[in-house]
Amino acid sequence: MREGKVVMKRPTKPAMQTAFSVRQKTLIVDLGNLRSVLSSAPRAGGITRARYILNHQVANNPIGREACGAGPFARCADPSRTLGKLASSLGIREKFVGLMTAVSLTDLIAIRAVSDQIWVEAFVTVGTANAVRVGESATSRPLTNRRAHPGTINVILVTNARLSASAMVGMVQVSTEAKTAALLQAKVKSWTGRSGATGTGTDAVVVVSGEGPSQRYSGTHTILGELVGRVIETAVKEGLVRYKRWHARSASSRRMRGL
Repeated sequence: MREGKVVMKRPTKPAMQTAFSVRQKTLIVDLGNLRSVLSSAPRAGGITRARYILNHQVANNPIGREACGAGPFARCADPSRTLGKLASSLGIREKFVGLMTAVSLTDLIAIRAVSDQIWVEAFVTVGTANAVRVGESATSRPLTNRRAHPGTINVILVTNARLSASAMVGMVQVSTEAKTAALLQAKVKSWTGRSGATGTGTDAVVVVSGEGPSQRYSGTHTILGELVGRVIETAVKEGLVRYKRWHARSASSRRMRGL
């Protein structure tokens, strides 16, 4: 292999280095041992060390007030607590980072890219009903639509490279740029109807550092940044195709039921 040559594996049948499985509607990424993780996850977000990354599929109906407790100080279900109970039911006792998605895990994209001694793997779920353009009003719309569709893009990035803190942040930056580039190319609109959606209101990203070659930086002028950009742009594009197919099947099913 020539120096700097990036090899992409097709997302449909990846030969992944990272162990993963799906049980109880949950993607379980097993890192093999405790690894440094940076994320915006609802469970164990921030900088931590973890053995597992979970992405749990939930119902695509929004949480209504009936799902909350009664009384003036009542709170709706806590995602972190829910994910903790889920992990226990899966037999996971070691530290983990947890995400949630309404996207079917049958539409999970797993993809790998390699350049010389560095590899990057991504696990991505894509839904865009909750799409937004950055800077739009943060005022929530009424969650009354019982035909809600999956609306989150979750990204899990795993690399064998030993990342500095700055490189971990850089991977978040590059993956976000790649995601947005794919959305703009596909002309995805915000839920408001405005053109140029840049993500969804509930997106999350996880970056897992490895134990291989040390990398201080991961911007778009680095091989590591190139790998991240390619896997995420490819995964989001494929995820959008699968999401559109799901949306079409769902609409057809509702018509057949007369809804």
